[in-house]
Amino acid sequence: MADELIAIIDIGKTNAKLTFVDVQSGATTWSMQRRCTTVERSGIRALDVAGIECFLLDGLADAPGKERVRAIFPVAHGAAAVLLTASGEVITAPDYEDSAFESVGETYRRLRDSFQLTFSPFLPLGLNLGRQLYYLQQSHPELFRACTATLLYPQYWAWRLSSVMASEITSLGCHSDLWRPREADFSALAKSQGWNKLLPPRRAAGDVLGTITTAVARVTGLNPACRVLCGIHDSNASYLCYRASRPADERFAVVSSGTWTVIMAHGGELERLSEGRDMLANIDAFGSPVATARFPGGREYEAIAGDVPLARKPTLESLQGVLQKRAVALPSFAGTGGPFVGQRGKLVNAEQLDAGERGALATLYCALQTDLLLDLLGAPSPVIIDGPLTENPLYGPVLATLRAAPQGTSAAAAPVFAGDNRAGPTECARFLLGHRPATQLRHATSLELPGLEDYRARWRVEVTSRSPIDQRTSS
Repeated sequence: MADELIAIIDIGKTNAKLTFVDVQSGATTWSMQRRCTTVERSGIRALDVAGIECFLLDGLADAPGKERVRAIFPVAHGAAAVLLTASGEVITAPDYEDSAFESVGETYRRLRDSFQLTFSPFLPLGLNLGRQLYYLQQSHPELFRACTATLLYPQYWAWRLSSVMASEITSLGCHSDLWRPREADFSALAKSQGWNKLLPPRRAAGDVLGTITTAVARVTGLNPACRVLCGIHDSNASYLCYRASRPADERFAVVSSGTWTVIMAHGGELERLSEGRDMLANIDAFGSPVATARFPGGREYEAIAGDVPLARKPTLESLQGVLQKRAVALPSFAGTGGPFVGQRGKLVNAEQLDAGERGALATLYCALQTDLLLDLLGAPSPVIIDGPLTENPLYGPVLATLRAAPQGTSAAAAPVFAGDNRAGPTECARFLLGHRPATQLRHATSLELPGLEDYRARWRVEVTSRSPIDQRTSS
């Protein structure tokens, strides 16, 4: 039917967004967002699922064109799940950044499957979903005993809207320690602890779980026949829309940006993955492992840029000022992951930078980290940028310059393209509803930046000469 809309629920670690998209054209017709917060629930730091639900229901009730919404598609960040009682009451939705998870770190490390089997690195805090479950088992046994179902984060929202429980592979396989990609089965840890039995049957990301509940229809005014799709992990949504729009055998890499900058290399070799560098195998919507590397780019950008308003875009002149002043940002500025987790971030020659130059330094840092991880992955060309970094006027051109072939060589430059900020969730949803993704890519043109190649060489020497991060595995 013409003029049908799909409502996309996109719950990131930093922001929750609700967007209406025209199913036929992919055009956004309406959108709103709010900051995500945490709450204390049962003595545990938890995601504010109640607050987000109020935001979503109020938004759906007040949104223009809501009568045209025919489907709802949930997208959410990884390393998150909601534990429920038999009556459907929320026990908790642990926040993976809670430092309490460190208390069981070493014990948990000895229990988990080896990296060679799960391709899930041992991560700080609760970034391994398995560690969250183990912590709850050990530290809050009475709460954990009350748990009869564990819903991965996108599927929690699908359940709240449809009352149908499901699991889905992209969140299950997202550095959870619960899945063995090559065996396409639960890990020994998940089975031995009985966690696999708490997860509902798996469904595909685009499966229709049902229609919205009577209560949701009454509160929002949506058509009672509105369908609810199973949903997907956010970085996998970005990856899927570009995979679906390209030949199956074409090699490429997607840089999905947001709180995390996640590089997924289609055709990348899992043997190149290093646990100590926060490299992993994500599982795509088709169940296939994808060589991946990541760093908390959004958080690190904010830490380096300081009080620079997000609306203030870095300029070429400010970037040239950074190079001339030999200002450098050395990782890392967030303790939640990345190839240099455990190292303390350091700014060099940054005291005299103005606000614009701080934004340019943060952009350059993110581009250098991305460039390094692309090399570690052996990532193929082209490189496609998705998410908020597409709106940074310097990030794509700087990355393109870094990916250009060195002077004096016969190698071809690796092309870099930028998509649209919302292309990932939007085009993923349209694809799963049977439409060919309409991804619009802009070619990122490399810059004339004398001194950048030497700057990168010095930066890499500095970051790799610092104390190595923990390279131990759990084998």
